[in-house]
Amino acid sequence: MAASRGAFSSRIGFIMAAAGSAVGLGNIWGFPTQTASNGGAAFVLVYLVLAFCLAYPAFMAELLIGRYGQANAVTSLQKISRNIFHKRFAFVVGFGGIICAALILSFYGILAGWMMSFAIEPITTLLGFNEASSWLTSQSMERNLVFTALFMMLTISIIRRGVEQGIEKWSKRLMPMLIGLLVLLIIYVFTLDGSKEGFEAYLNPDISRVFEPDLLISALGQAFFSLSLGTSVMVIYGSYISKKENLVTLGAQVTLIDVSIAFLAGLLIIPSMYVAQAQGVAIFDAEGGLISGPNLVFDVLPTLFNGMGSIGLFVGFGFFILMSIAALTSSISMLEGPVSFVVERHNIARKKATTFIGIGIFMISALIVLNFDVLFGLAISISTVYGQPLIAMLCCVFVGWIWFRNDILNELKQGNDMVEHSLFWKIWPWYTKFVCPTAIAIVFWHSL
Repeated sequence: MAASRGAFSSRIGFIMAAAGSAVGLGNIWGFPTQTASNGGAAFVLVYLVLAFCLAYPAFMAELLIGRYGQANAVTSLQKISRNIFHKRFAFVVGFGGIICAALILSFYGILAGWMMSFAIEPITTLLGFNEASSWLTSQSMERNLVFTALFMMLTISIIRRGVEQGIEKWSKRLMPMLIGLLVLLIIYVFTLDGSKEGFEAYLNPDISRVFEPDLLISALGQAFFSLSLGTSVMVIYGSYISKKENLVTLGAQVTLIDVSIAFLAGLLIIPSMYVAQAQGVAIFDAEGGLISGPNLVFDVLPTLFNGMGSIGLFVGFGFFILMSIAALTSSISMLEGPVSFVVERHNIARKKATTFIGIGIFMISALIVLNFDVLFGLAISISTVYGQPLIAMLCCVFVGWIWFRNDILNELKQGNDMVEHSLFWKIWPWYTKFVCPTAIAIVFWHSL
C-alpha cells in the first residue's frame, strides 16, 4: 500500500515538507503580530518554552499515529482503535481534522491571494501602471476572487503530482527560498534607522510578564497553530515516513525549524515596525497597544516600503514573495488531507480527486469573499479557535488512553532501538496522556 500511495524519498524531503506545512502565515504573519500585542520578548520566551514542552509532544503523537497506520487520518486512527466505539470515534476525529484543514484552506487561500497581489503591485508601479497598482492593493471582490483562484490553481497543480514529485519536490525548492529571503530582508532592515530599538524590544524580555494568563494562552495557541496540529496534516505526513527513520529526532528537527523561522520572522517584522515608527507611521496607541493588529502586514509595512523610495519597491516585492511562498508551503499540506482520504477510502484517482476537491474548496472561498464581513471571521473561529485545539486534544487522548503503550513503543523502536531507555520515552507518554490534553483543553476553554 505504501508504494502505491507514495512516500517521502528521503529524510530531508520529509523535514522540508513538514517544516513547510508548519511554516506558514501563522509564523511569518501571526507570530510577530502576537508578539507585538503580548509583551514582545516575554511572549517569545514563553512561546519557545511551550513549543518544545507541549506542542512537540502533541506533534509527535500525530506523526506516530500516521506512521503506524500508513494511511489517511481516519484509517490510521481506526487502526489503533480497540473496539467499534473507538472506530466510530476515530472516524469523527479523523474526518473532523480533514474538514478543519479544508476550512482553513478556504480562508487561507484568500489571505494568500492578498499576498500575491501585493507582490505584483511593485512591478506594476515600476512599469507605471498606476491604475493596476491601485486595483491590486484594493479590497475589491474581483481582486480577491481572481487571486484566490490563482493561488488555488498553484496548490492543486502541486498536489496532483503526488507525494514525491509534488509535495516533496516543491517543499525542497520553496523552503530554502523562504529562509534565504527572510535572512536577506532581516539584514537589510537592520541597516535602517529605528531598527535597533525594535531588536531590543524583541530580544529583551520583561520577565514579570511571562506568567500573565492571556500571554500564556496566546503563546500556547500560537505554538499549536504554527505546527499545523489538529488538522490531520501531520498524521498524513507521518504516514509517508519510512519505518527506518527515527521519529523522535525527526519531530524535534521539524519543531526546531518551525520555531526558528517564527523567531526569524519576528526579527524581521518587529524591527520593521519600529523603523516605520521612526518614519512617522503610528504603530502603537497611547496605551501601548498595537494599532493595526492582524492588518499589520497590509497597513504598516507597505507604508514603510513606500517611505524607502525606489528601493522600497524591491524590498516590498521580496517581502510579499516571502509571504506567498510561506502560504504555499502550508496550503499544499492542507489540500493533501482531504485528497488522501478520498483517494484511499473511495478509490478515486489522485489527479481527479485533487482537482474536484480543490475546486470545491475554492467555491467555499468564493462564498466567503461574497459574504466577507459575516463568513471570514466565522471560518477562522470555527477552524482555528475551536476545531484545531479540539482535534489536537482528541489525538493526544487516542495515543495516551486508547492506543496500547506496548504498540507505541514497538512503533518507535522501528527507527530507534534504544528509545525505551531514552529520556523521551520516560517523559513523553506521561506528557501525552495528561499534560498535553489538559493544556489544550485550557486553550479551548479560554477561547469559549
